[in-house]
Amino acid sequence: MSYRISYDDGLAISVKKWRNEGLGRTETFQTEPEALNRARELLDDGNNQGVSVSDSSGDILGGVLLQLKLGFTAD
Repeated sequence: MSYRISYDDGLAISVKKWRNEGLGRTETFQTEPEALNRARELLDDGNNQGVSVSDSSGDILGGVLLQLKLGFTAD
């Protein structure tokens, strides 16, 4: 299964626009850990307003599950 990361480069763009209008950037990874590590890098660098991770069926990982997988906790 492959995973795709979609992210913006500083502008607030909805995921719908990314898919329908080709805005934003995308990267594809072969494994979930690779995709999640890249998502974490993008969030940590602070230059991206939004990052989404989707699997090969197009389902977007989100909410609490994604936060836990990226290592976010309520400190």
